[in-house]
Amino acid sequence: MTRTVVIGLGNDYRGDDGAGLAVARLLRDLGPDMSGAAIENGGDPAELIEAWTGADVAIVIDAARSGDPPGIVRRFRGTPCLAHGGSSTHALSLADAVELARSLDRMPGELIVYTVEGADFALGAGLSEAVSSAAWNIARTILRDAR
Repeated sequence: MTRTVVIGLGNDYRGDDGAGLAVARLLRDLGPDMSGAAIENGGDPAELIEAWTGADVAIVIDAARSGDPPGIVRRFRGTPCLAHGGSSTHALSLADAVELARSLDRMPGELIVYTVEGADFALGAGLSEAVSSAAWNIARTILRDAR
């Protein structure tokens, strides 16, 4: 049996940076079979690496800030899309966590990354309408693919 873990990255207090967390919550609400597999992570690379260690497939969802229109979703296999440091709102970027996991030989069998282009990362703001809609679409896609 394939062990899949879904990890939503983000911060509820930084507007659209909560996109990954929203997807993890939606998955737990929409798919009872996902209750143990959908994990929230506030950007701690050690917890991220621990969560995907031993998984056959790890799906990570995070907000992006590339200048594209809000709500644009991208899906990547592996990490060719990830830039180190820079625009991440976390202490270490996802790319930094991947690099650390590789050096520790703690990568999942397959890594799938969804990014959601954010609009507003201000303190205290909730998800924008575009990012909220994108979170729903990602959750439905993950549930469909899991079945």
